[in-house]
Amino acid sequence: MTDMKKLLIVEDDAGLQRQLRWAYEGYAIHTAANREEAIAVIRAEEPQVVTLDLGLPPDPDGTTEGFATLETILSLAPDTKVIVASGHGAHESMLKAIALGAWDFYQKPIDIDALGLIVARAFHVHALEAENRRLAGRAEAGAVLGGMITGAPEMLKVTRTIERVAGADVSVMLLGASGTGKELLARGLHEKSRRKGAFVAINCAAIPETLLESELFGHEKGAFTGAVKTTEGKIELAQGGTLFLDEIGDVPLPLQVKLLRFLQERVIERIGSRKPIAVDTRVVCATHQDLDAMVAENRFREDLYYRLAEIVVRIPSLAERPGDAGLLARHFLQKYAAQMNTGARSFAPDALAAIDAWGWPGNVRELENRVKRAAIMAEGKHVTAADLDLENKADPIPINLKAARELADRKAIRHALARAEGNISGTARLLGISRPTLYDLMKAYDLQP
Repeated sequence: MTDMKKLLIVEDDAGLQRQLRWAYEGYAIHTAANREEAIAVIRAEEPQVVTLDLGLPPDPDGTTEGFATLETILSLAPDTKVIVASGHGAHESMLKAIALGAWDFYQKPIDIDALGLIVARAFHVHALEAENRRLAGRAEAGAVLGGMITGAPEMLKVTRTIERVAGADVSVMLLGASGTGKELLARGLHEKSRRKGAFVAINCAAIPETLLESELFGHEKGAFTGAVKTTEGKIELAQGGTLFLDEIGDVPLPLQVKLLRFLQERVIERIGSRKPIAVDTRVVCATHQDLDAMVAENRFREDLYYRLAEIVVRIPSLAERPGDAGLLARHFLQKYAAQMNTGARSFAPDALAAIDAWGWPGNVRELENRVKRAAIMAEGKHVTAADLDLENKADPIPINLKAARELADRKAIRHALARAEGNISGTARLLGISRPTLYDLMKAYDLQP
C-alpha cells in the first residue's frame, strides 16, 4: 500500500465520497470530510494528489472553508497537486483557486471519467517534477561536469567523454549550436584537468578582425597607434591553464597561420616584438560552424584543424535532450525568482506542456531568457505559457500513447503533403506507404491535400 500513489479525497458528502473511493481503486485512497481531517492526512500520508470540494463545513453552501483548506494544504506541501471542484460561482471560484495555487479545477456535477483523467495526469506531472528535482539536486551537488544541469543520456554521455579526456594534455574541439553550453563544458574540462593556471576565454567572433591578433598575442608599447603600454595577450594569460577559443571558425586566414605556429612550437611573439615567449597552455576551441566544409572551401586551414581537433566532442541541442528543458526551466525559475524576489515559484500545467513541446531553436540561452522574463511578468504564483510567450506556439505532447501516435502521424502527413505540393502519389512515396493507406489516414485525421 505504501508504494501506491496516494490520493486524498476531501468531500463532506458521504455518498459522493464512497463513489469516488470506488472509482479510484487503483490508488491508495484517503478521505477527509473537513479541513482538520484533510490537514491531518496531509501531515501523516503526504499524498501526491488531492481532490478538494470547496463547499466544506462549517460553510457547506459557500467556498470560504474550501479556500482556507487549499491555502493550508499548499503551505504545508507546495508540490501537492490540488484539483478543486465546486458548483458555487464556478468561473469566479476557478480564477481564485488557480491564483491561490490549485493545479486544476473541475465544476460540479462531477463526471467520474473526466475527473479520472485529470487525476491521472496530476500524478504523472507530480512524478515528472519529483524526478526533475532529484536530477537538479544531483547536478547542483556537482555530480555532473562543471555544474551542467542535465538528466538526458545524450548529454551525460558528453560529460563522461569530457571527464575522460580532461586528464590528457590534448586539444579538444567542441562542436554544437549556439546556446548549447560549450563554454560551460570547457570550464568543466579545465576544472577536471591537472592544470593549475587560469581558464581564459575569448570569443573570436565578438572581436573585430583588426584587434583579434592583439587580443590573442598581446602587444608592446608603441607597436601601433593607441598602444600606450605593453599588454599580455589571452594566450599568455592562460600560462599553465586553459585557453578557450570560442567560435574558432571566425578566425581570419592570416591569423590562422600565426595560431598554427603557436600550436606547433608553443611560443608566441607580441605585436611589435621579436622576442619569443614560451607558453604552456592547453587549447580548447568551439564552433557552431561546419569546419569540414570550411576546410573543403579553403576558408579554414586543414593543418590547423587537425591541430585543434585532436579530440572532437559534439554537443546535442536542447531539442535532442529529452526532459532537460523542464529540468533547466525549473532551475532558472528558482534562480531568478530568488534574485528578483518575485512571487512566481512554479510552472502552470500549460507552461510545462509548452516547454516540453517547443523546439528551442535558441537552445539553453533561449530557455533562460524566456524564463527570466516570465519570472518578472508572471502575476501569480505560477508561470503560464503566456508568460513564457509560448501560448499557442507549440502543440502539447499528449500523455496518452494513442493520441501521441496520432499527433505524430498528422505532423508527418502534413509535412509530406507540403513537400509533395499536395500530390497524393508523391506524398505516399515520401511516407513509404501505399496510396490507399494514405487515403485512409487522411480520412481518419480529416486532412485535405
